[in-house]
Amino acid sequence: MTITDAGTTGLTDRWREAARPETSLEWLDRAQEVADILAVDAVERDRANKTPHAEVQLLKDSGLVTLLGPRAYGGAGETWDTAYKVIRTVARGDGSIGQVLGYHYLWAWAARLVATEEQIAAVEELYTSNAFVFGGAVNPRDSDLVIREDGDELVFSGRKSFSTGGQISDLTVLEGVLEGTDTHIFAIVPTAQDGIVFADDWDSLGQRLTESGSVEIRDVRVPWAAAAGFVDRVFQPLTYNTLNVPAIQLVFANFYLGIAQGALETASAYTRTTTRPWPYGGDDKQHATDEWYLLAGYGELASRLWADEALLDAVGAEISAVLHAPREELTARRRGEIAVRVAAGKLRIVDDGLTVATKVYELTGARASASSVGLDIFWRNLRTHSLHDPIAYKKREVGDYVLRNEVPEPTWYT
Repeated sequence: MTITDAGTTGLTDRWREAARPETSLEWLDRAQEVADILAVDAVERDRANKTPHAEVQLLKDSGLVTLLGPRAYGGAGETWDTAYKVIRTVARGDGSIGQVLGYHYLWAWAARLVATEEQIAAVEELYTSNAFVFGGAVNPRDSDLVIREDGDELVFSGRKSFSTGGQISDLTVLEGVLEGTDTHIFAIVPTAQDGIVFADDWDSLGQRLTESGSVEIRDVRVPWAAAAGFVDRVFQPLTYNTLNVPAIQLVFANFYLGIAQGALETASAYTRTTTRPWPYGGDDKQHATDEWYLLAGYGELASRLWADEALLDAVGAEISAVLHAPREELTARRRGEIAVRVAAGKLRIVDDGLTVATKVYELTGARASASSVGLDIFWRNLRTHSLHDPIAYKKREVGDYVLRNEVPEPTWYT
């Protein structure tokens, strides 16, 4: 049974009576179960390009949506270190759904990044107890949403070209600038309202099920009291507020790694079962798995991804420790050092991941280029999202640190 055939009916029954995961390893096992379900018909669902309602329900039913939610409200109370590995695991089965889950984790953490303690508690109880999924209308390359004051309310209006999560989200993070000022304000609002209008225009080369199309925000009203991090209409800044960018850049790197791992796993399974040995090499083999150049090729690709995984795990542990530490403790220097490490991890997996997604064709053979095999999904997914922001600037950030001992200033991309 697949998601395409039956939605999640029958697929999630396994968890109704199952013991709830209690450890990080058990949550990773749960993520692998989800990935295995998604992998079965990932290519067919990608081609259909339908809003992934069933896939998101799968994330909810599995419990992964509330992985970072407090235990007091029914969440797993896990760390970001685990969350990054869960994102990677899910992306091995379906890169689009790995991205949706990763963005959800970041926006679910948005309150902790910028809000007051009272606001954090309210948001985390709301989303955790209801297993709500977040989307975000915060693309910084577009003009900011315009916010005007109307008594005790803020009114958001404008348009964003990209809004990952879009139509499958329960809550949407808005960000804009207060009219006549340079004050940025974040707010979390219900997605299902007349003032949030999705264009349903996402039609990209890859990551097709991420619901990343454009959205119009039409006079969405938010109480001033819900403006994240404001006390008496004055924002209370912390260096911690700027962790949103390195945190989500590492989300990117981990679902890139998951996509690349999925490509290597799919290709190696094909080679074991279908690839034919080459009969004109002078050292003919009975099986493709005995071909020396295939062994060397898979060895090279696997070693690249193992190295990338080790780096991303190390960086994930570093940023996780900071994300879960008291917010007031983070210094600008430490924040910058982490951003550099994230940049290094991202630039490595983009390069290695694209190499893997391309080279697997040389190791599987000509017949593996058939549409029915579906190896193209991995390159398309990785190529599409790795264009999110120029990788050349990540290299420069690392170079500045190495040569000048300088860390990047916080921006929407560093």
